[in-house]
Amino acid sequence: MNFLKKFCSLVVAGIISSVASSANSCTFITLTGADGTVVASRTMEWGAFDLSPMMTFVAAGTKASSMKMPDGQEGAQWVTKYDVLGVTMLGQMLFGDGINSEGLNVSLLYLPGFAEYQAYDPNEAEISLAPVDFTGFMLSQFASVAEVKQAVEKIRLVPVVTPELGVAAPVHFSITDKSGDQIVVEYVGGALKVYEKTLGVMTNSPPYDWHINNARNYINMRSVDWPEIDANGIDLAPIGYGTGLLGLPGDFTPPSRFIRALAWTETSRATDGGEDTVHEALRILANFQLPMEATDKKLNPAELDILKYGGTQYTVSYDLKNLRAYFQTSENPKVRSVDFNKFDFGGTPTPLKIPMRDLSGSFATDVTPIR
Repeated sequence: MNFLKKFCSLVVAGIISSVASSANSCTFITLTGADGTVVASRTMEWGAFDLSPMMTFVAAGTKASSMKMPDGQEGAQWVTKYDVLGVTMLGQMLFGDGINSEGLNVSLLYLPGFAEYQAYDPNEAEISLAPVDFTGFMLSQFASVAEVKQAVEKIRLVPVVTPELGVAAPVHFSITDKSGDQIVVEYVGGALKVYEKTLGVMTNSPPYDWHINNARNYINMRSVDWPEIDANGIDLAPIGYGTGLLGLPGDFTPPSRFIRALAWTETSRATDGGEDTVHEALRILANFQLPMEATDKKLNPAELDILKYGGTQYTVSYDLKNLRAYFQTSENPKVRSVDFNKFDFGGTPTPLKIPMRDLSGSFATDVTPIR
């Protein structure tokens, strides 16, 4: 717990140390296939402790509520309008990301040092949410980005402390629907900010508008190599493949990952849609797998032991057209999927969770010829 106290104090102070920035280095991307399939995908990095991610099914008609407010009052309470499928964490109904039956995706990513929520007003407790309840609320209540844009103006996101962190989780959100419409929602300086023009990718701090401005430094990136030039009669040709992305940053910081995610989605191959687009998204996100060497094991080696294969706790890709989720974990890199159309939400009166770290199968398929 000493590490958590130190970590939380750094967040509160707004100091993004090498430990903090690498331990919560989530990356989000979107791709669109030729048939109109929109795929929203993300990695979940968290090197501080085990998030215990579970693929969770919640049927429409389920009663739900926010965490209690800072003064102990009940917060917002609602009945889910749509079926929801997504990843919950910490053994609770706290969605890190998910999809609903209408093809809406919401993904929560960290924003340490900058996220600052609206002031809590006891008189508005019934429309107030904890930051970690935002994802589940939006997924269960709204069908499109347009509806979410209206909804965020009518709710309040207030600084309710997440016990496992010791502070109100500093987060921001990417919201995408099956049409490809997308917004980014942040709370900075106590004010709501909605970015209606996005680049289709998101990482962590600083806020989203900073990343958009920073992207202007990399507009020279392209998918093909630069041609040779003549310099005083000498032909100077590229030394090798890859000059089109010369200068692409390679470290784990949020600004560098944002630029890599943008470069690789903008130069990705054309896909047919469906699993072909999901395959391309997972291929891109494989470049963002966080090795455990990027965190300080000396701080708490016991809690980091379960993450021995790396700090990326899971990678998930949501097909918003065909309503399927594909996922893998560091412990089990095999891609597994769940299908909205095959699951009986009507026969699930209470939320159903399945472990994402299923190690029952073999690590590799033995294809040795048998004579």
